[in-house]
Amino acid sequence: MECVFGLVGNGFAVIAADTSAVHSILVHKSNEDKVMILDSHKLFGASGEPGDRVQFTEYIQKNVALYQFRNGIPLTTAATANFTRGELATALRKYKVTVSFLHAVLTTPLSCTSIENPYSVNILLAGYDKDIGPSLYFIDYIATLHKVDKAAFGYGAYFSLSMMDRHYHGGMSLEEAIDLVDKCIVEIRSRLVVAPPNFVIKIVDKDGAREYAWRETIKEAGVVAAA
Repeated sequence: MECVFGLVGNGFAVIAADTSAVHSILVHKSNEDKVMILDSHKLFGASGEPGDRVQFTEYIQKNVALYQFRNGIPLTTAATANFTRGELATALRKYKVTVSFLHAVLTTPLSCTSIENPYSVNILLAGYDKDIGPSLYFIDYIATLHKVDKAAFGYGAYFSLSMMDRHYHGGMSLEEAIDLVDKCIVEIRSRLVVAPPNFVIKIVDKDGAREYAWRETIKEAGVVAAA
């Protein structure tokens, strides 16, 4: 029951995400940070299969850092969004790769087909560029890319999108935006049948990308030794 949502305000962008790591009917942890600080002025909110989410976001993060290291300037938010979209599109089309090998017993070359699945990951990319200001990009698992003012992924999107449609307006102050984020979290917790208990909120503005707050109802308990 993942939920990642974000919006653009006056001079900043904010992304919030649940922090539950789940598999089937089990909750493994409630403090999984799904909003990566991509670089000094970019945030990467991701939802999807845990392995794909971690591997793909780290892959993009390292390539963004490599570009800056090689060229001396960082990628813009738009360029990062298009690079991310290109990597998802490439993985989407790398479906079948045919390889040949010699059987251990037979000398006749045999052919087999290995299947490479696309990444099952949805991305919200928020960033701040000096001459452009804040921006938010919607990138889904089939490599659809849109620049948006507000967006959401996951089951919580049914509720957060409706709340943002009702209360969002251009040029929101930080206080207004955080109040709207809190309204979305309250709505998700009260309406979603299996609602995540904890959320992390991060913002990016001219001063950089950083963690803003956690909204917790469950804290990770330490291991208690048996008496």
